[in-house]
Amino acid sequence: MKTILIIEDERDLLDLIAFNLEREGYRVLTADDGKDGLQTAKSRHPDLIILDLMLPGIMGTDICKILKNNEKTANIPIIMLTAKGEEIDRVVGFEVGADDYVVKPFSNRELMLRIRAVLRRSEPDNKEGKILTAGPISIDTGRHVVTSAGEEIVLTTTEYKLLLNLAERLGRVQNRDLLLKNVWGYNYIGDTRTVDTHITRLRTKLGSAGEMIKTVRGFGYKMEES
Repeated sequence: MKTILIIEDERDLLDLIAFNLEREGYRVLTADDGKDGLQTAKSRHPDLIILDLMLPGIMGTDICKILKNNEKTANIPIIMLTAKGEEIDRVVGFEVGADDYVVKPFSNRELMLRIRAVLRRSEPDNKEGKILTAGPISIDTGRHVVTSAGEEIVLTTTEYKLLLNLAERLGRVQNRDLLLKNVWGYNYIGDTRTVDTHITRLRTKLGSAGEMIKTVRGFGYKMEES
C-alpha cells in the first residue's frame, strides 16, 4: 500500500482528496500548514506528496526545494497543487523539483490518473543497464546518471526520462502528445505546455549540449548530434 502525504490548507479540499485517495486504496497522511507538512515528509517518508503552492508557515515551493535538496527525501515525487495557472508559477514549480503540476479546480479522475503516472515514473527500471551516448551526452541507464562532456548533470526523474526518450529516438521527431504518453505515462488532460517547460529546463541544465534538442515548430521536439 502506497502512502501519500497531502499538504493543503483548505480543509474541505484536503478532506475530499484524502477521502478519494483512501477509496483508491492509498494510505493517507495530512497536514494543513507548511511547517507540519515538511516535518511529516521528513519523518514519515511517504511514497508521494501532494503539495499546495500557497501555504501558511512555509510556501510550497520552499518545501519542495528543501525536500529535493535533502538526499533522504530527494526521490519522493511531488505533485504541486495550486489555484494559480500562470506559466511562471508552473515553471517555478518545476525549477524547484516538482514532478507534476495540477491547477485547481480539477477532477478527481485527473488527480488519480496523475498520481498513478507519477508513482510509475518513480519506480526503478528493471531493464539491464547500458550506456547511451549522443554527442557529448552520456546516459548510464543502469545507474540513472547523465554526464555532459564528462560532467555529471543532476536531473529530476521526469527530466531524465524525457532526455532518455529523445536520445533513444535520435533524429526522430516526437510530438508533444507522444512525449506526454511515453514520459509522463498518461494521455494528458489539458495543456501540453508542460512538455515545453520541461524541455526548457532540460536544455538549461545540459548547457551547450542542450542545443542538440531541436524544436520542430507546430509539432514537437527531436534530438540531433549536429
